Amino acid sequence: MKVILLERVEGTGVLGDEVTVKDGFARNYLLPRGKALRATKANLATFETQRAEIEARNVKNRETAAKSGESLDGSQYVLIRQAGESGQLYGSVAGRDVADAIRAEGGKVDRSMVVLDKPIKTLGVHEVKVKLHAEVTVTVTLNIARSADEAERQARGENVIASQFEEDRAAEAEAAQDMAEGGAGSFEGDHYEA
Repeated sequence: MKVILLERVEGTGVLGDEVTVKDGFARNYLLPRGKALRATKANLATFETQRAEIEARNVKNRETAAKSGESLDGSQYVLIRQAGESGQLYGSVAGRDVADAIRAEGGKVDRSMVVLDKPIKTLGVHEVKVKLHAEVTVTVTLNIARSADEAERQARGENVIASQFEEDRAAEAEAAQDMAEGGAGSFEGDHYEA
């Protein structure tokens, strides 16, 4: 299907381009969201008469997105989630969770703006891209932890999973040392005489 783009669409074209796209992409995404018009003679004529207005609106939207992006770019959000001993989350963190965390802090982000190739399934500090406009993308940092204390440790750069394994290994070594010194649970004077 031939369409006229009303704004920049990544991988397709820029404002004013007349491009051929798959029918489903046009019907389900571009046309309903107002990102394109069908390339008919009437729509071409209408577009040409309103081109300056559409370009001005696009510039205004980009400037608004850039202004709100300044406050979001580089910001950090803490998400408390349950996870196993190895740091694997019980569930995952998806775009909706990221958008909810940003909105809770006063940002204006829709879940469709969050760019996640795949859901986050581990504890740690993760960088996530947020696309505020076709030409404005910012990066936010998610600190996913089991508790607020763990989140603070991760924010300082500590790998809490590795340090937990080190603490467990040290405790096991200490317990083994105690067992070796104490004769595996025997007490002095506790001897069996026949």
